[in-house]
Amino acid sequence: MSGGSLTSDYDFELPPELIAQTPAARRDESRLLILHRDTQRIEHRVFRDIVSIVPSGDVMVLNTTRVFRARLLGTRDSGAPAELLLLRSLGDDRYEAMVHPGGKLKAGRMVHVSPDLEVEILETTERRTRVVKLRSPLPTETAIDRYGHVPLPPYIRRPDEEADTERYQTVYAVESGSVAAPTAGLHFTPELLDALASKGVARADVVLHVGAGTFKPVEVDDPVHHVMHEESYWMPGEAASTLNAVRGRGGETWAVGTTSVRTLESAVLSDGSFAERSGETRIFIRPPYRFKAVDHLLTNFHLPRSTLLMLVAAFAGYDFTMRAYREAIASGYRFYSYGDAMVIV
Repeated sequence: MSGGSLTSDYDFELPPELIAQTPAARRDESRLLILHRDTQRIEHRVFRDIVSIVPSGDVMVLNTTRVFRARLLGTRDSGAPAELLLLRSLGDDRYEAMVHPGGKLKAGRMVHVSPDLEVEILETTERRTRVVKLRSPLPTETAIDRYGHVPLPPYIRRPDEEADTERYQTVYAVESGSVAAPTAGLHFTPELLDALASKGVARADVVLHVGAGTFKPVEVDDPVHHVMHEESYWMPGEAASTLNAVRGRGGETWAVGTTSVRTLESAVLSDGSFAERSGETRIFIRPPYRFKAVDHLLTNFHLPRSTLLMLVAAFAGYDFTMRAYREAIASGYRFYSYGDAMVIV
């Protein structure tokens, strides 16, 4: 077994200096690697060229989830530091959270974030996360927004800054609920979106709230045995109608990011059409997956051994994907959340 069927097939060496620590000066000045599946040709462009690449009559699918300030830094009763990453709301001011240090934060313990915000550990879940309760005189969302930090990924080795509040967010983010940005969308500016609309490219907005599991590497030798994290998604009726109309007249679908792919492939009906739909998805897309809803993919560069890299390999072909990654590294492309992009046509 090889050629994308083993987890080790998705290893690659990345020089640390290619891991982007800050965003590009302008969103649309990122580099863009174009993968032509029909000819196996690789082309180097700039992101703003996307307007000339997507034909009129096609539809671009955007994930309008919004990152919330999910990282809470505080102290334990002893005064020692503690950290929580809120994953999702459970209602009644309760959240599922990842905590550090795990051995110290057991049921009944408190984390003091500020005079206006304390977090009580209620229980440990089967997957070793915690159910916590936020206690504040302020509305919970206000307290999180005031005292929380932008949850930058662990490979960005610096504290979050005020600039991250805006830059680690797409310009079209609306629905709060993600602990990580849908990073392929970070390259768009309002002007680029307007130019695409003026050209006659339709737009369909969907929602998938990104969970921390998106960064979890596949740790088993055979990806078949990987337990996929779940994420909540919503295919609105308006987006479904737009997709059906475009596909009905022969137009094609451009998914912006792996989260849009996961939404589309989770929501598509057996006849290839769409209707309003919401739920939780654990879809794990890897070779030799057969795509039912996506014709083209715009995405950033992903971590080795990640489910996201496997999704890209399923779409572009394993050998072509890994060749493109080697060329991107050799050409000095910037990787991961604040890095450059590729589009698979």
